[in-house]
Amino acid sequence: MSKLNIEAELNGPQLQAVNTLEGPVLILAGAGSGKTRVITYRIARMLEKGIPQMAILALTFTNKAAREMETRVKDLTGKKLQNLTVSTFHSFGLKILREEAELLDLRKNFSVYDEVDRQSLIKESLRECHKASLKADLYVLGQIFSGIKTGLLDWRGNASEIADLSGRNDWEPVYEAYQQGLRVYNSVDFDDLLTLPLELFEKYPEVLESFRERFRYIMVDEFQDTSLVQYRLVKMLARGGGANSAGPRNICVVGDDDQSIYSWRGANYENILLFEKDFPGVTEIKLEQNYRSTTTILEAANGVISHNTRRKEKTLWSGRDGGKPIELFYPENESAEADFIASQIRHLSIMESRKYQDFGILTRTNSLARNIEEAFLAADIPYKVSGGTSFFQRREIKDILSYLRVIANPDDDVNLLRIINTPRRGIGRTTVAGLGDFAKRNHTSLWNALERLRYAQSGGQQGLFQDKHIHNDLEDFMNQIEFFRREILERKSAPGARWALSQKVRSLTDSIDYWSYLVAEHNRDEKKARWKFANIEYFIRMIENWEKDPDNLDAGLYPWLNRISLITRDDGEDDNEGKANIMTIHAAKGLEFPVVFIAGAEKDLIPHEKSLSEGGDEAGSVEEERRLFYVALTRAREKLYITSCQKRRKLRETLDRAPSPFLEEIPKHLVEYHKPETTGEDPAEADEIFARIMARLK
Repeated sequence: MSKLNIEAELNGPQLQAVNTLEGPVLILAGAGSGKTRVITYRIARMLEKGIPQMAILALTFTNKAAREMETRVKDLTGKKLQNLTVSTFHSFGLKILREEAELLDLRKNFSVYDEVDRQSLIKESLRECHKASLKADLYVLGQIFSGIKTGLLDWRGNASEIADLSGRNDWEPVYEAYQQGLRVYNSVDFDDLLTLPLELFEKYPEVLESFRERFRYIMVDEFQDTSLVQYRLVKMLARGGGANSAGPRNICVVGDDDQSIYSWRGANYENILLFEKDFPGVTEIKLEQNYRSTTTILEAANGVISHNTRRKEKTLWSGRDGGKPIELFYPENESAEADFIASQIRHLSIMESRKYQDFGILTRTNSLARNIEEAFLAADIPYKVSGGTSFFQRREIKDILSYLRVIANPDDDVNLLRIINTPRRGIGRTTVAGLGDFAKRNHTSLWNALERLRYAQSGGQQGLFQDKHIHNDLEDFMNQIEFFRREILERKSAPGARWALSQKVRSLTDSIDYWSYLVAEHNRDEKKARWKFANIEYFIRMIENWEKDPDNLDAGLYPWLNRISLITRDDGEDDNEGKANIMTIHAAKGLEFPVVFIAGAEKDLIPHEKSLSEGGDEAGSVEEERRLFYVALTRAREKLYITSCQKRRKLRETLDRAPSPFLEEIPKHLVEYHKPETTGEDPAEADEIFARIMARLK
């Protein structure tokens, strides 16, 4: 790699960042400013200067980002990188613990517990402390334990907060039992991968010094997302703490305080200020040229984020002059909002020859996606959901869909296994295993195996299951499936009657008493059960709306199931048309799309009422919510639509909505209020649409 190549590829500030290798460096990299390029070129420059691979440590937040960084460096330099450490924080912590396990009373073959393992150990610890009867939420307890371990929570100082989270504040003995369990089982959890290296360095200064000598050049990506624990780890390695710290202090951190949106998981954007304090004489470099978005979009984003007071001043600019105005639309309700998004995507895909993967639909919470999913189903727009669970992947919806799929095809083993004991009907694992063995020996489906066993039993032969109760439970299950097969597939509704399928699905839900099952599954938390049951009601209304469509000539079970399967399938293939992207704003960070829709830009959603009520520091919470909106705006490359409903349904109420106050912060000259597109009745427009469709089919 030659110097000429680097200078040709980078702008002035980028080149300064790449060439400043000694001392502490703070790179403030705005959205779309080529941050990853700068990091990889900087590492390549170090290698070109003869700095050994093993002296370089680059830390980031995801395995994907680490792999991409390493691949780019390899492509730039053409070198093998066996000794270069490009890693996530947790992977680096694991590397330290593997090398020094004995000093922390761990055997080198220790295990790392994932979330499932952790919850199992918490459950065991509850039993140890005779608190199993409390029916504690294991996930919430895990979050509390994580807060205690990382220093975000204290048993006494945060007693009321812990009580608000979990209903009580006497979990300290359970935490101690959990910690003891980890030691007994020679295991660590994910928090330990960060906290134990800190403990190691504090107890054994000679070990810390050996790592300092090894890693003389440190880089940290997405610095605004580091937690206090991660910052402390980096600070110790880089000899931070004042001008008199001996030894090389070659550390470069890259981040953007305007994109710090993860305080809820411990991120502290003020680490940038701490860095300047702990590393005096820091060289600050701003990357403000955006290579992603139009001037219009960047001016809007700058206008919004400038209202935050707790930030490092910078102004993004673009060489892509102009750009289409931001379109703001105030639909009547969430259904009209979803229909608008679907119709715009269809219109742009035809008139501008855009592929579906060009569209990003961003929401503040995943629950807002279900109306959009329904509209995409109706419009035959393929899509995928990221940063949350697709409505059709929710457990309660999958349960009901599995019943319908078994009713349509009893030989569907996958879906039959899902529902054979849901809701619980006494058919346990041993029974299912025995049934599976019988089906395998006879080369048949599970349903056919059930029919054979029923026939054998009725003929007085020895059945597979001698327990009368098990036999009766299986018999009841089969009778229920057969009854609804007749109801849904065989019986015709009265002449002119509509919505037969939706009514029968509701009857099925009542027949299996799914409501009681939800209540029992959620420790009698009726609020959570009601929310999940409301999803089922919404699912039934979707079927009802589909049945009402006068163009729907066959409103039966098979067409409905085929429709769901075809639109929401995930076949892993990148077909030419791709899929539209529905995701939360948090999940969209780091991504970009030619066309972006921000849905639900309403007060109490953006900013979100829950974040403000739980944030403690109200001003800080508002500023983080504004940063989140800024991230959403800067995902768009060419075109941006923002929708804000006049009314929105919440549980069983329809509430008036007010626009997000952040909309007022977008400069007025950048916005135009959307007027719905014409629908093609104009002959000239109809001819143009037809010509474009035919051109795409050639």
